Amino acid sequence: MADPLTRRQVLDLRAHAQQIGRPSGDPADTAVLDLGVQDTGPDGGLWALALRGVDTAALDGDELATVWTLRGAPHLYRRADLPGVAAATAPFSDADAGKRIYDASKPLRAAGIGNLEALDAVADAMRSLVTAPMVKGEVSTRLTAIVPEPHLRYCRPCGATHLYEMPFRLAALRAGLELEPGTSPPVLRPVPGLTPAAPVPPHLDVVRGYLRLLGPATPKLVAGHLDAPVTEVQARWPDDAVEVSVGGERRWLLAEDADRVDDVPPAAGVFLLGPFDPFLQARDRPLLVDDPARAKALWPVLGRPGAVLADGEVAGTWRPRKAGSSLTVAVELWTPVLREAVTEAAERLAAFRGVLLTDVTID
Repeated sequence: MADPLTRRQVLDLRAHAQQIGRPSGDPADTAVLDLGVQDTGPDGGLWALALRGVDTAALDGDELATVWTLRGAPHLYRRADLPGVAAATAPFSDADAGKRIYDASKPLRAAGIGNLEALDAVADAMRSLVTAPMVKGEVSTRLTAIVPEPHLRYCRPCGATHLYEMPFRLAALRAGLELEPGTSPPVLRPVPGLTPAAPVPPHLDVVRGYLRLLGPATPKLVAGHLDAPVTEVQARWPDDAVEVSVGGERRWLLAEDADRVDDVPPAAGVFLLGPFDPFLQARDRPLLVDDPARAKALWPVLGRPGAVLADGEVAGTWRPRKAGSSLTVAVELWTPVLREAVTEAAERLAAFRGVLLTDVTID
């Protein structure tokens, strides 16, 4: 029978694996960079690293790279890992590529074009176009003029015809392109000499990475994180994954993590997690927040707030309000948390942003 784990053990294990609240560290020993740290919004990837002890102000500007990978979202990785990342985050198969590019797959199939073939064709075109930094809109306009019709769609919001969004994003890394940090709209630029590694480095394996950082999990949960078919994840399930039970459900952990569950210390401290922090990327959201109304508030379709994490529990939401060089943080708590602890967490955020914290409101 599978070993039972309590919800509390799961949360502690994840907080510990993700190094939340670590006093200090650098990118080389920051575990979440193995799976990538989504870099969306002002409190994105660098803030997530700061919460894990990385002195982001001391980074030399070339240690990290931003690329479109999982779910087409921008993610931070160690620059030295980019060849492995390109291999690890690529679709596992043509069927997987079709799932990841969503509605773009249908016209390609009708035209007899394979999904991977299409991604490679777009990547080849992007590689020929982007030989120096170029704004995304310009890349899109130039691509539209040279790729065949099955790759294109009419976009009502734009009032123009252009490439489907997901193939555009997923082809960029195949083309050896990264995003210039902090650019909006995004600026793409070539990474000289970038080619995918063969084989995938073990520490960058995306299935193992999810189990290590967000386990215990099932193939379905991992597939949801990757936008991949469940069968593709099952085919790549680690041999050293062991079965455990969480709330009566069968799940799996890597054996080394299962062996140390009882030794993991309780999560401690209060942190303001960014809206797309790795801790919030788990696909088993009811385990994190079991109240549907609260879950809807934390994960709305648009305009996500951040999460107040108190001793490993999501205790509420927060939103920043910046005016000039000052910052106000509006907090809505679901469970009691000391004001002093919330204020200290907000002060750390203000210091990270380089602004003055003027107020913390708590409802």
